[in-house]
Amino acid sequence: MVQNVASVMAELEPEDFHLLSGVEQGMRFSEYVAREKLTEFSRLTSEDVDYRLDRCADRGLVERKTIQYEGFKLTFEGYDTLALHTFAERDTIEGVGSPLGVGKESDVYEAQSYKPVALKYHREGYTNFREVMKEREYTADRDHVSWLYTARKAAEREYDALETLYPNVAVPQPIDTNRHAIVMEKIDGVELSRTKLETEQVLPILDLVLEEMQTAYREGYVHADMSEYNVFVTNEGVVVFDWPQAVPTDHENARELLTRDVENIVSYFERKYPQEISDVDRDAVAERLAVDTFDSITDFTE
Repeated sequence: MVQNVASVMAELEPEDFHLLSGVEQGMRFSEYVAREKLTEFSRLTSEDVDYRLDRCADRGLVERKTIQYEGFKLTFEGYDTLALHTFAERDTIEGVGSPLGVGKESDVYEAQSYKPVALKYHREGYTNFREVMKEREYTADRDHVSWLYTARKAAEREYDALETLYPNVAVPQPIDTNRHAIVMEKIDGVELSRTKLETEQVLPILDLVLEEMQTAYREGYVHADMSEYNVFVTNEGVVVFDWPQAVPTDHENARELLTRDVENIVSYFERKYPQEISDVDRDAVAERLAVDTFDSITDFTE
C-alpha cells in the first residue's frame, strides 16, 4: 500500500517543497532529472539541493539513480506531497485520515474539511506505464510522457466530468483538484458488488443505475468503465463514481462504449440475481438510453 504522506508533511520545510517542485519540473523532459539540473529547476543553491535531496530521499519522496548519471525522480509519495501541500495552502482540506480504498489506478483517503471528504490520488501509469499509454487517448500525441502527466490527465479528465455532471447526475460532488489528486464529496454507501439486494430491490436498483447512465449521456458523457465496482448503493438511491475514462458523447465510439457499459452492468445483475432478471436486450437498452427514452428494465425482459 502506498503510504499516507500526511504524517510527513509536518516534517517538511519550504525548501523541501522547492526541491520537490524542481524535480517535478525536470520530469517534463526525462524520467530522471540530472543532479546538476536541479539547482536551475528548484532555484536552490547546490549545497541546499544536496541537503534537501537527502531529506526527501530519507522520507521516500524521491528516488535516486546512479547508472550512467546521478538522477532523481519523484515517487508517487513525492507527487502526493506536492498536491497535498497545495490543498493545504488553499484551505481545501485540514487533515487526512484512513484509506477508503486502494486500487491499481487510484488510492482514496478520508480527509477533513468543513465536512468529511474523499481525497483521491490517481496512480495511472506508474506500475503499467506502457499499457496505459497505449490505452489512454490523452497520452497519444506526446513523445515523452511521464507517469506524472498520465496521472494528472486522468485526474483532470475525471474532475471535468464530475463538474459537468453534478448535480444532475448522482456523482460525488467535486470540490478541488491539483496535479493527480481530486477532493470530492465522501459518499456514505456500500459498493454494489458488496451489496446483497432483496428480491424487490433488484430491478429498481438496476433501473436507477441505468437512469443515471441515461442522464449522464444527456449531459454529454459516457462513463466507459461501468461495473458493479463503480456504483454505491446509498439510503437515497445510487451514486456512480470513478469517471477518469469518461468519454464525451460526441466521440466516435460513444455509442459503442455506452452499449459496453450496459452489457457490463446488466450482465452483473443477471449473474447475481438470475431469478429476477434474464435475457435482456442490451442493444435495445443502450439505444433507449442514448435517445433519452429509457423508462424501466422490465420493458426489455422476458
